[in-house]
Amino acid sequence: MKWEYKTIKLEASGLMGGIIDEKKLDAIMNELGEQGWELSAAFDTNKQAGTTRDAVIIFKRQKV
Repeated sequence: MKWEYKTIKLEASGLMGGIIDEKKLDAIMNELGEQGWELSAAFDTNKQAGTTRDAVIIFKRQKV
């Protein structure tokens, strides 16, 4: 079985970061789900002192 991957990066907002637009994330996830993509992993990247800079979301689907 072969897979293909798609990576989405969402920039966090807020004074100290860490605020992700949930409605935007839901819309992206629902759209990709309709296209057959499955959430594979998600993590954040840090600026400094543990504040979030970006959320990185990785999707996969079987390659045809």
